[in-house]
Amino acid sequence: MGRIPVPAPIAMPNRASLAPMLLAIAALLVAMVSYQCGAALAKHLFPLVGAQGATAYRLGLGALILLLLRRPWRSPRGRAGRRALWGYGLSMGAMNLMFYLALRTIPLGIAVALEFIGPLTLALFSSRRALDVLWIALVVAGLLLLLPLRGRLGVLDPVGVAYALGAGVGWVLYIVLGQKAGASHGGDAVTLGTSIAALLAIPAGLAHAGTALFSPALLPFALGVAVLSSALPYSLEMIALVRMPARTFSTLLSIEPAIAAVAGAMFLGERLETLQWLAILAIIAASAGTALSVRRPALAEPQIG
Repeated sequence: MGRIPVPAPIAMPNRASLAPMLLAIAALLVAMVSYQCGAALAKHLFPLVGAQGATAYRLGLGALILLLLRRPWRSPRGRAGRRALWGYGLSMGAMNLMFYLALRTIPLGIAVALEFIGPLTLALFSSRRALDVLWIALVVAGLLLLLPLRGRLGVLDPVGVAYALGAGVGWVLYIVLGQKAGASHGGDAVTLGTSIAALLAIPAGLAHAGTALFSPALLPFALGVAVLSSALPYSLEMIALVRMPARTFSTLLSIEPAIAAVAGAMFLGERLETLQWLAILAIIAASAGTALSVRRPALAEPQIG
């Protein structure tokens, strides 16, 4: 399955041509909500097993669930796309580990906003239309309001900020390599990629938490983190990745900081100021604008088919 050209844009696209894009948008929205609820739950595990242990739960159990459900060994594949698959899996593991390490010292909404600089940069550099730049500019304005840059940056832990920015780099690689892995491995890409990511996360978790990872009392919470933060959202994100261009995927992710801020307020008691809530509205407006204007670039650009 490779990249193929699609017909030139037409004035009134039929429903069949819009259905894959609408499915991708819906899958991505549900994935983002699930992801942030899982992140909030994982943060409650930090005092017990640390950020490394929570990452091991998330990716290790997530990989196990996906392996049992998908059983990818039943469909052996050749060497095509193997490098992209390993890159996708390792970037997923590094992204998750650095993001959870950032959550130790900075709020969930702020961590996601910093992490989002990665896909935002990808969207900016791959933009081809003035309208796309407008939505991206609105996202940038929202991020500037969301982050505590007005004389209070010193209150943010610099190590946490660095981890969040590092997670943003991993997010870019996850998007780009995820498309390639999905094109060559189909639905098994998520299962195999998560398993590769677990090879990175589990040793880090064991090194930090030791035998505490095997506590039966933590298993229900660990399973919740694995399902909400890995098994479900990564499966849904792969549906989106193979149905829309990387630029569109990246820009739609602009709603992620807003969802994270709400999850942090609801489940972790993290408060944001008025300007930061205004930033959330700006980010949501940019995401809505991108979704509404996605038809024409979706028809005009090559996609994974």
